[in-house]
Parts: sequence; C-alpha cells; structure tokens
Amino acid sequence: MAGSVFDSALYGRLFDPGEAGRLFTDSAAVRAMLLVEGALAKVQGAQGIIPELSAAAIHRAALEIAVDPGALAAETGQNGVPVPALVSAFRAEMQAPEHAQYVHWGATSQDIVDTGLMLRLRQVLALAETDLKAIIATLGEQAAEHAHLPMPARTYGQYATPTTWGAVLAQFGTPLLDALAGLEALRKSALWVSLSGASGTGSALGDDPAATRAALAGALGLEDPQRSWHTDRTPILRIADWQGQVMAALAHMGQTLIALAGSDTQEVALGSGGSSSTMPQKQNPVAPSALVALGHQFTGLRAGLQAAAAHQHQRDGSAWFAEWMVLPQLSLSLAAALQHARALTAGVVPRPVQMQANLDSGLGLIHAEALSFALAEIMPRPEAQKVTKALCLDALDKRTPLETLALADYPQLDRGVFAPGAGTGEAPREAQSFAARARAL
Repeated sequence: MAGSVFDSALYGRLFDPGEAGRLFTDSAAVRAMLLVEGALAKVQGAQGIIPELSAAAIHRAALEIAVDPGALAAETGQNGVPVPALVSAFRAEMQAPEHAQYVHWGATSQDIVDTGLMLRLRQVLALAETDLKAIIATLGEQAAEHAHLPMPARTYGQYATPTTWGAVLAQFGTPLLDALAGLEALRKSALWVSLSGASGTGSALGDDPAATRAALAGALGLEDPQRSWHTDRTPILRIADWQGQVMAALAHMGQTLIALAGSDTQEVALGSGGSSSTMPQKQNPVAPSALVALGHQFTGLRAGLQAAAAHQHQRDGSAWFAEWMVLPQLSLSLAAALQHARALTAGVVPRPVQMQANLDSGLGLIHAEALSFALAEIMPRPEAQKVTKALCLDALDKRTPLETLALADYPQLDRGVFAPGAGTGEAPREAQSFAARARAL
C-alpha cells in the first residue's frame, strides 16, 4: 500500500481529492513560496527598503522561474526547512546577483512557508465552497420534491416515529449550509499573512515592519493579523475546525445511507454500488463507506494537529514539522469526501414502496407516540402513556396490529392516528425550509 491513499495508483480513484490534490504537491508548495518572495520584494521596493529596480526584477523572476523541488531535497533534509535551499536556487536562477542579493530581505523561513501555505489553503477553501454549493443545491431540489414522502425515522437503530425523506435530506444538508454561511468569517479570521522575522520581532524588516506586513497582506489578498503568529496556530486550528464541521456532516450522511441501503432496510438506491469478489447479488455501498472511513481518518489526524499547536518559546521545529505531516491529510480527506458526496447526492434515489412497507411493518408500533397523545385527550397524560405502553406489549405478545387493539378498546379514537404518512409533524416544513435556503444560494 502506498504511504498515502491520495497518492496511490491503486487506491487513488477510491479516495480522489479532485483539484485539491494538486495543491498539496512539492511543486505547488515551491510555487506558492516563490509567489510570496516575489510579492515581498515588490512591497519592499515600493517602501524603499530594497532598491525598486531589484524589487521589480525579483518579482518578475518569481513569476517566471521554476525550481525543481527534488534539487532542494538534500539541503532541506539538513536544514529542516526548504526555504534556505529555495532562496539559494532562486538567486542562482535569476543570474543577476546585483538584484538577487535582496531576495528574502528580513524575512524568516517560517514567514515564507506559512504564507505560502495560506495561499494554498485559500484555494482549498474555494474548492470546498464550490463542492458544497453543488451538494446543497442537489439536496435542496430533492428535499423539495420529497418533502411529504413518508418513511420511518430511527433512533438508536430502531423505528421511532414517521418522518419524510425530504426531512432526512434536509438533515444532511443543513449543517453544510451553516458551514457555507461561516466561510467568509473563516477567511477573515484564518487566512493570515506571516511576516515577523526570525523571532517574531521583525527586527530586520526595516523601520516599519507592521506597514510592510500590511502591504504584503494586501498584495497577496490575505488578512493582516497585526502581530506574529509563529507559535499561535489558531488560524490553522480554525480552518481544521471548519473542515471538521463539514466532515462530520458528510460522515453522518454516509452512515445513514449505509443503513438505508442495507438488505434489511432497502429504502434507498445509491445509483451505483461495488461488486463482491464472490457474491453476485451484492451492491456494496462503497461511496458512503468511503465517507465514513475518511471521517475516521480526519478525526484521528485532528488530534495530532491539536497536539502540534503547542509550540515552545518563539519558534518550534518539532511542532511545526508535525503540522506539515497532518494538515495536508486533513485537507485531502475532506476534499475526497466532498467528491464522494457530490456523486452520492446526485445518484441516490428513494424507494417509496419499501419506505411505506417499513412504515406498515412492526405492527404499527411506530405510531405509538401519536397514540399516546390521542389518548391524552380522553384521559390524563400519565395514564395515556401507561395505556399505550400496555397496548404495545399486547400487540407484540399477540402479534396483532396496534391499531386493531387500540380501536377495540377506544373506538372513539381518530383513525387518522394510524393513517399512512401520519405523524410526520414538522418534517415536511423542515424539508421545504431547507430547500428554500438552498435555492437562495
């Protein structure tokens, strides 16, 4: 097995992160860091910190020169960070030592690595936003169509009360809508530029390091934190928290679809399934299973990121290195989950006949709550609950429908309590409300 399923020739199609996969390559990291170096030089030239002519040459070269990541490997292994080797290679490729000497003026490696990372994370969030909008739109259309389609709701794996397929779809999509609504605030609170020098003091950045940092943020379209965040990994944690919010919703969808597509339930068809090597009848819920697996991976790695956020003194190599190992995997896990969710939501189809058959099964005990409230109109509520419990036990013992026993003892009851689709409560409205929010996007 490959070191990562996302890079695997064997498993890559099962865990495909889509376009996000290109953002977590060595080439993408080098390109992002060069963009930061070029923007820094341009800002410093405009402020008179370095010669403006040299700044223009550096900025142009940063857009044109390509540096092979493999050529930086030996020095990176020795230095623990790629920036010294990158700066040396870039200066050599410029072939203009009179200008190249001003590359990386006053910055430290962490400034370049962290700011380059933020440029890539910005793209990660943009791709996630696109996927979320597509998923929500599809769920919204289906929720509107099936707002009144009755099916059993389940709690603790058992029939609870009736709900609707539209409400279940709304339950899948509402947390995604909430995450989408919080994305702009996340960008402002997390996509930070880093420029504070070796120890976070900006001592080699000129007379006004704060002005340079603000200008660099503007040049790159990032936020200015107005301080050093070398050891404060809050922006990284905020992004991971948001990703976790989305992942939890997708894993819930995966878990539920596995159950609803199961042989004992058969209330949905997934559009496509996986084959068994020996059992011809199998249509395995591969995509929902991948969603759940990716959720498991994300949860485990998220703990590692939390541990890596505890740095020592003003900069900390070990904590920072751990972040490098974990953060790409978190982002790719979510990206792959979003790809599966897009395909799943477009292909899942309800089976109304089976949903109704399941509602009708179980001797009608799914209507027990509704019966208890109907009985409460003719007797005290505690007594109604007690009577309903006894009727349920009697139904199980005699294998007789709850409706038959209840109407025999209380003929004045409204038969609508046991009608197909009765007892769905607010489910249709919740489905329609979600659908309206989805359309508003």
